[in-house]
Amino acid sequence: MKSDYTRRQFIKSSLAGAGALAYGPVWSWAESQTKFNAADRVQLGKTGIVSSRLAMGTGMRGGRRESDHTRLGQKKFTELIRHGFDNGLNFFDMADLYGSHPFMKNALAGIPRDQYVLLTKIWFRKSDWNPYSGGAKVEIDRFRKELGTDMIDVCLLHCVTDSKWADDCERARDELSELKEKGVVRACGVSCHDHGALKIAAEHPWVDLIFARINHAGNKMDGSPEEISKTIQLARANGKAVVGMKIFGEGTLVKPDEKDASLKYVLRNDLVDAMTIGMLSLEEVDDSMKRISTA
Repeated sequence: MKSDYTRRQFIKSSLAGAGALAYGPVWSWAESQTKFNAADRVQLGKTGIVSSRLAMGTGMRGGRRESDHTRLGQKKFTELIRHGFDNGLNFFDMADLYGSHPFMKNALAGIPRDQYVLLTKIWFRKSDWNPYSGGAKVEIDRFRKELGTDMIDVCLLHCVTDSKWADDCERARDELSELKEKGVVRACGVSCHDHGALKIAAEHPWVDLIFARINHAGNKMDGSPEEISKTIQLARANGKAVVGMKIFGEGTLVKPDEKDASLKYVLRNDLVDAMTIGMLSLEEVDDSMKRISTA
């Protein structure tokens, strides 16, 4: 499948300092021929994976293997996922922390496996609800059973919070690399909740894909928009796929003009390959898709 996504070139050969991003796009929308759509098929960095531009998140207020999405119940969860899929969204963002694997398995039942992209995350900390193995093989075997699939497209180390994550998670990285060689996992990476962690991910050779918190306002982020944007651009220059999260500031950017400003900032400045948004109703799915197409 070919992607209809073509990386845009900035009007200027380089940004006039990272602060340029803080005040809006560095190129003119009128001069661009690009049209964004949530259902566009985009290349995720160098992974070879092609997905919709918008991923459906399943972890709003997630923890201890449940979230607002799983609390909807299977029937409403399935309606939500099928509505997105029927409108062209084929990228689904999950995590062990959210407990969304079995819900997703049921929601996608009957759809050929090659028609959707599954991303999930390993919570690499031991707790009363999570008897973590210390690696990744045990977790991935369980995830595949919960999802009813032989292969997981992307697996991330969930919520890395400092610059030492690569050393601290060496065994998990090694096991994910082995699973990748066997075709059990197609791409590996991290979900970043710290700027230091993001800086390491932007240059670490093991990382294929990064989840990064980004919006125009700096809400629920790991630094200012200009600081994070500079690091994201470094990651993309290094061939890493970047999926933006907290696009609406984890529910803090709720006004229509705030949502539109965030989408314009992220899309027009070419900061992400794709983005994930946690939508809890059919109306929210439709609204997000419409806003992306007018960004």
